Amino acid sequence: MAVGGGLALYHVLGVATCVALLYFSFGQVDLRHISLPSLPASAASASGSSLSAAASRAAALPFVERRGAQLFLDGRPFYVNGWNSYWLMDNAVEPSSRDRVSRMFRTGAEMGLTVCRSWAFNDGAYNALQVSPGHFDERVFKALDRVLVEAARHGVRLILSLANNLEHYGGKTQYVRWAWEEGVGLSASNDSFFFDPAIRDYFKVYLKTLLTRKNHLTGMEYRDDPTILAWELMNEPRCTTDPSGDTLQRWIEEMAAYVKSFDKKHLLTVGTEGFYGPTSPQRKMTVNPGSWDDSNFGSDFIRNAKIPDIDFASIHLYPDTWLQHKNATVDEKLKFVKRWVASHIEDGDKELGKPVLTTEFGLSQRVKGFRHSQRDVFYKAVYDTVYRSAVRGGAGAGAFVWQLAVEGMEEYHDDFSVVPSQHPSLDKLIKTQSCRLAKLRRGVGEEGKRALSVCAAAAS
Repeated sequence: MAVGGGLALYHVLGVATCVALLYFSFGQVDLRHISLPSLPASAASASGSSLSAAASRAAALPFVERRGAQLFLDGRPFYVNGWNSYWLMDNAVEPSSRDRVSRMFRTGAEMGLTVCRSWAFNDGAYNALQVSPGHFDERVFKALDRVLVEAARHGVRLILSLANNLEHYGGKTQYVRWAWEEGVGLSASNDSFFFDPAIRDYFKVYLKTLLTRKNHLTGMEYRDDPTILAWELMNEPRCTTDPSGDTLQRWIEEMAAYVKSFDKKHLLTVGTEGFYGPTSPQRKMTVNPGSWDDSNFGSDFIRNAKIPDIDFASIHLYPDTWLQHKNATVDEKLKFVKRWVASHIEDGDKELGKPVLTTEFGLSQRVKGFRHSQRDVFYKAVYDTVYRSAVRGGAGAGAFVWQLAVEGMEEYHDDFSVVPSQHPSLDKLIKTQSCRLAKLRRGVGEEGKRALSVCAAAAS
């Protein structure tokens, strides 16, 4: 029996190798329509058991929900210590890089981190999920399936972003390019993504396809999978051609309602950076950073977050970039960090009645005079502000460092990347935040128990 199963496996690998040679030789071969020989019954049975276990694990998880200005899980307030690894789906495509995904989730779990934010889009780029409007690469969808299963296996939830304001991984620029190529685009402006009916329809096709995707490993549709904590409409949406904010507001309202028409189980956020806009009180406008005091890039934090279908607000934080034109000192940047996070948590408490998550924050390693100890001080300021809110049951629901990676993937690094094993002081700081947030939950639920085990290990 073992010999027969091995020979069948060699046949499968032989065909797969041929397919790979065709793909890398000709590039345009569509792998989605190529069938491989079936594995022997014993292997198929083992595979079925694996799928059943993955499905059971995911189905057993409770959904994270919102109650007023707090996130709840297992009947108790849930405060997130999270991280960003935007590259998960991309690295789950090829067998040679999939171990990075597993290692990253394992590293995050060992640090007591409970939620990871990542991209669920890749439009028209290398390893594109959406190759052209409404056409998807099954290889890449299966990679995203694997990301969901790996997250659940390590006890990590996901916030999945659905589009990019930037050109990285296609972004809104790719949608505009597609419309022009098909002769239906209204404008060459990237901001036509928000107002062109044809492009809005492109995006809705993508949304429906993603939300109703059935994971090939679990048999569960994405909209039913509690591994996903929330959907994010877009990473850092900006509509600079309409500083009134009306264009972006209409787009958020339309797309939020569309997502909720298919998926009422998951939370939804916009993905904004937190800039205050024309409808904000003047005292809030003064919180906007540096040269952006008078420019909101078409976003309007409070107005955007008040939309009923939006469950929680998000902000980003990059003091080096945002204050560079003011030549701000270290002390001035630190003061801004504390004020920025506290101001938005106040909005969540008093104006929105919704949680506020700092879904990106970072300090550039390439700025002149950068010191690791300085970064620790800045990150601790963010964590302390979130923790103080959590202690009093406030709207500050958590923070996500940008970004974490594992060893051997320098090609994905940017100015802010951190490999935790290479930065012991920051690793310790992040674990400390995980511990004190977990203690507020008293170890309730799998996430709480796992985080408390990190605390126990650190103390021993």
